[in-house]
Amino acid sequence: MCQRPALPLKESIVSAKPEAEEAVKPPKSKKMLLIILAAVLLLVLAGGGGWFYLSKKNADLEDEEEVAHVVPKGPPTYLPMDHMVVNLADPGGEKVAQVGVTLELSDAKAPDVVKPYLPAIRSSILMLVSQRTAEELLQREGKEKLAADILAEASRHFEDESGAAKSKKNGAKAKKDKSEEVVNPVRGVLFSSFIVQ
Repeated sequence: MCQRPALPLKESIVSAKPEAEEAVKPPKSKKMLLIILAAVLLLVLAGGGGWFYLSKKNADLEDEEEVAHVVPKGPPTYLPMDHMVVNLADPGGEKVAQVGVTLELSDAKAPDVVKPYLPAIRSSILMLVSQRTAEELLQREGKEKLAADILAEASRHFEDESGAAKSKKNGAKAKKDKSEEVVNPVRGVLFSSFIVQ
């Protein structure tokens, strides 16, 4: 029993394998290359369109913010309000706060604009303070939040005027002229006294 070495048989299998792989591989087609290029081009166009849309939207938002944030002229003017005594929202209703509020205004002409709204602003302040508890108002964060809420409430009256000016333009998105622009004269809220009992 004489056997032949297995080496020549392996060589014949190995040499046949690369020929079989070459026969199975399809030829490279230009069609696949065009599909890949079209997909890449589509992605680039979609990305460019998205970037253009978002940059346009951000530019519109910046224009609106520029109108809202007009640089004040000169030093601020302060308008003190009468002290207010308010029952707080604590259980039992025995806690009260005495609050003195001073409005920081944009310029020397602003008090004439704000004074007609003082009764409504004062009422809003009373409502805001009466919703707080003594524990909230004794902490710095509570006072800062109250000041921010008072500023928002005081500013609301002047935003209503600017909204009325916009509706006169028949809903068009035309930019306002400087003469028609209504600027919020209230820039800040300061506490001149703050007592919680």
